[in-house]
Amino acid sequence: MVQFSALFSGLAKSISIKSGRNGRVDVGREAADTLTKEAKKNDLILSCPGILKGSNNFASTYSKRGKKGINQDCFTVWEEFGCQEDMIFCGIFDGHGPWGHLVAKGVREMMPSSLLCNWQEALALTSFNHEVDLKLDRSLHQFNIWKQSYLKTCSAIDQQLEQHTVIDSYHSGTTALTIVRQGDLIVVANVGDSRAVLATTSDDGSLVPVQLTVDLKPNLPQETERIKQSGGRVFCPHDEPGVYRVWMPSGESVGGPGLALSRAFGDHYIKEFGLISEPEVSQRNITSRDQFVILATDGVWDVISNQEAIEIVSSTPEREESSKRLVESAVSAWKCKRRGIAMDDISAICLFFHSSSTSQQDDPIKLPY
Repeated sequence: MVQFSALFSGLAKSISIKSGRNGRVDVGREAADTLTKEAKKNDLILSCPGILKGSNNFASTYSKRGKKGINQDCFTVWEEFGCQEDMIFCGIFDGHGPWGHLVAKGVREMMPSSLLCNWQEALALTSFNHEVDLKLDRSLHQFNIWKQSYLKTCSAIDQQLEQHTVIDSYHSGTTALTIVRQGDLIVVANVGDSRAVLATTSDDGSLVPVQLTVDLKPNLPQETERIKQSGGRVFCPHDEPGVYRVWMPSGESVGGPGLALSRAFGDHYIKEFGLISEPEVSQRNITSRDQFVILATDGVWDVISNQEAIEIVSSTPEREESSKRLVESAVSAWKCKRRGIAMDDISAICLFFHSSSTSQQDDPIKLPY
């Protein structure tokens, strides 16, 4: 089992002594916030287009504003997450509504430190029960800790947004797609309709996509059922064929149209009618065949298929340009495939699992055409 980072434990102990008994409930959060500041200071956090190169990971990020106003997409990559050399955190957020850009940025700032705090707390609770560690598979045990940490984190963030004095999230919200890589384990948590796609090598040497997440739309059977049980409605407006939305019981939505998502942070006006911020959490153990993973907002997936996306990234000569090339390809596809429709904001993170030298096989990867 992964041990506490020495720095985190030391910070928590120091803050605990200073805070006294009444302030100890916030010790973990303060320690996590301190680690965040240190990571930013040491250039371990990337929140703007560019690259982040670590010893075990290489991340390329890019974003382009659409034709609907301010860019409401944002992202973050944190190498050596929580001072763990074998960990990296990646997150991409797609805001919507009048204040969606602020909600997205707010969740981006809150999630890493909150998740780190809850993860360390969960580790502390389980470290005292060695029998559990012995009975459970190591990777399954790690996954269970991350899953519970994510569930607690997302619930707390949504409550914080509802009570926020500056960010108005009543009619605005954001999706959140995040990945934590811990050694050979990746944990994916998805709230909304951004998508994670893995590129892996098949038996015949060709590169194939594996979709790691489900686009959480209101017309998915399990999502529709939950919304109906909560009193909400799901239907497709006459002027938007194929676009299913969550509506209030009256078939209307205060302040604008229904929401084309079944899960999101914010949008508190419709939370009591079936919209939730609970993430779908999954895991995968990385092998030498797995090359990279793409995290992208729906602006990419509306016009680019999973197969096309991994081909674009894998055929880019320089990894530094991979996310930019994917985004620019989506921009071009919008012009051809969705004429007359205002282009959405488009953002992507490409996270490579291996160094350039070790990712190449004896035989070159074949791309199916």
